Amino acid sequence: MEGQIIPIETQRLTIRPLTLTDLEPLCRILSDPQVMKHSIRGVCDEPATHRFILWCQTSYAEQGFGPSALIDKASGELVGFCGVGMERIAERDEINLGYRLAQCYWNRGLATEAARAVIDDAFRHFPVESIVAIIEPDHQASLRVAQKAGLHLDAKTDFHQRTVHLYRLTRQRWLQQNTASIRPTTPATD
Repeated sequence: MEGQIIPIETQRLTIRPLTLTDLEPLCRILSDPQVMKHSIRGVCDEPATHRFILWCQTSYAEQGFGPSALIDKASGELVGFCGVGMERIAERDEINLGYRLAQCYWNRGLATEAARAVIDDAFRHFPVESIVAIIEPDHQASLRVAQKAGLHLDAKTDFHQRTVHLYRLTRQRWLQQNTASIRPTTPATD
């Protein structure tokens, strides 16, 4: 159905649009100072989380994508969000990958699993030429997620008066990574 975002299924997650029914569990996650330690916006209270969900819904309607709920298939719980959205970085509009997970779900590979699925979905279904991740230099966990998802250091820049590293994955590199396994091992002959 046109305009409807189809959920993405991974081995352990369902990735679906955020709704206002997610407000309470998402607020618990986004109000955790450890989860939000590297967030430009800082800790989110309920009104800020509500505004974030509404912004995501606007993004779905206008661009067809946005940060989405991560639902643990085993428990049915909302464990965080992951998705791409428009962001103005260094005087340029970029498609930015963002993710946050509840602390109790850290170090399980879920952020990488979600990031890979979201990136694949964006490149398969939208005319996206590249996807970036904005990462503070000392945020090692986020750096590992970006690298495992195929992004590479592209630049250092200022973002909201903070020095950040910009990691990028281009469509061309994504295609190379995703077609390498089906390329013939010997050159074709005419």
